[in-house]
Amino acid sequence: MPELPEVEALAGILAERAVGREIGRVLPVAVSVLKTHDPPLTALEGRTVTAARRHGKFLDLDADGLHLVVHLARAGWLRWKDGLPEAPPRPGKGPLALRLVLAGPERSGFDLTEAGARKGLAVYCVRSPGDVPGVARLGPDPLDGSLTPEVFAGLLRGVRHRIKGVLRDQSVIPGIGNAYSDEILHAARMSPYRLASDLGEEEISTLYEAMDTTLRSAVERSRGLAAGDLKAEKRSGMRVHGRTGRPCPVCGDTVREVSFKDSSLQYCPTCQTGGKPLADRRMSRLLK
Repeated sequence: MPELPEVEALAGILAERAVGREIGRVLPVAVSVLKTHDPPLTALEGRTVTAARRHGKFLDLDADGLHLVVHLARAGWLRWKDGLPEAPPRPGKGPLALRLVLAGPERSGFDLTEAGARKGLAVYCVRSPGDVPGVARLGPDPLDGSLTPEVFAGLLRGVRHRIKGVLRDQSVIPGIGNAYSDEILHAARMSPYRLASDLGEEEISTLYEAMDTTLRSAVERSRGLAAGDLKAEKRSGMRVHGRTGRPCPVCGDTVREVSFKDSSLQYCPTCQTGGKPLADRRMSRLLK
């Protein structure tokens, strides 16, 4: 799933290549991705792109005050292309969900695609990003200065939920998903099962620093990369996420995994849980 650093990089690509250009056509292919009907997508055509921004995990293309807002969900992606075909795309079983073509003979623009059978990609055409329910509920952003250490501490205080889930809650801290929450907790040397309400001041400060450093480092690594290279860069920068069975780069212990119904988390026992493996009930059932 694209998270804050990747969406930030995609917004940068759109800012560089689309701002100042006129939108020629917006062509939905998978109608199910469109979550609004007023204003229609055709209202974007003929408008000039004035900005490209990120709100949590949402992309926002501002076209003279009308916004195309995109949530890529689990398996969505944005693919920038030069020389898009003149013929409109035909609905089918492929991954293409929407195509935006900028005006001009070069026919540059982007495709929104989504792999797999489980569909979650969402596209909104709105007058304000705040009209999108997911954007309206976002907490303070980790990168824009609004999430200060004091604000962060206040968000965690009294929350009796595991810290892994709190980091992923978009109404608390937008932009962090499964992968970067694993990385942040590893950098903070903290168990994903700790309750947020049990953290002391020093632990909260350590967690805040780990979050800030992890996200900003990932954003810097992604800056200037082509959209097609962002996924590989994300994978290469991971220390525990997606590395089950491999050695922890900090201590050398084996990275472990806890599996859930539709996701999993990775962690280092030595760095995060005092050397004790976390219970994995799903794996325990499989071994019986």
